[in-house]
Amino acid sequence: MALAIRSRSFQNILRAQFQRSIFQTINPENPNLTSSQVSRSYATASASKEKQIKVPVSLFGGAGNYASALYLSAVKANVLDKVESEIVDLVEASKNSSMFSQFIRDVSVPGVTRVKAINDISSAAKFSEVTKNFLAVVADNGRLRNIDAIAKKFVQLTMAHKGEVKAIVTTVIPLPAEEEKELKETLQDIIGQGKTVKLEQKIDPSILGGLVVEFELKVFDMSIRTRARQMERFLRDPVNFDTI
Repeated sequence: MALAIRSRSFQNILRAQFQRSIFQTINPENPNLTSSQVSRSYATASASKEKQIKVPVSLFGGAGNYASALYLSAVKANVLDKVESEIVDLVEASKNSSMFSQFIRDVSVPGVTRVKAINDISSAAKFSEVTKNFLAVVADNGRLRNIDAIAKKFVQLTMAHKGEVKAIVTTVIPLPAEEEKELKETLQDIIGQGKTVKLEQKIDPSILGGLVVEFELKVFDMSIRTRARQMERFLRDPVNFDTI
């Protein structure tokens, strides 16, 4: 409930600040500061921090590089949890704002306008300086359209930092609390000490029944759909009587 309230509140902030800033292109805090200067200053700060700490997981691709840079800055500033919450809130709120969603995907919007809009949103939401500066760089580089992918990579890093392992269980209907607890305990035994299982439930009627569990690149498919397909293949295969 608290998460839902916070999400709705942030959506209101996003909508109000976005509408207010979309037609403005000058940074009121420092009208002489260009977006490229913002990018360079953030890159310089990140580079100095990378010498002192390392990411817990090596990520690749554009989204992975941005997520790694944000992680290094957040850890150095000791605001990792806050930054994670802010980035996740921004992504969730943007999904519920068609105007903002269209804005971040429109490559024709001038960079100064993008930076101005995202700075206003960050200030209104009281984002940390790390998040605010990072989003300004992303906006300036025209990568706001990739913020969802960046956020997912960033969460992957924060989970590794905390020793958490994400496990996704897919069922036809939500698992009862007791069964969810038992499954989590079983996965915890499999993964072992030193790591904490974070269970995420997904609903997919197409599996027909049973469940599918995914974690650490492993997949345990115990769905009725898969069993039915295996049985179908078995019945279709010719019988070799020489082996009987």
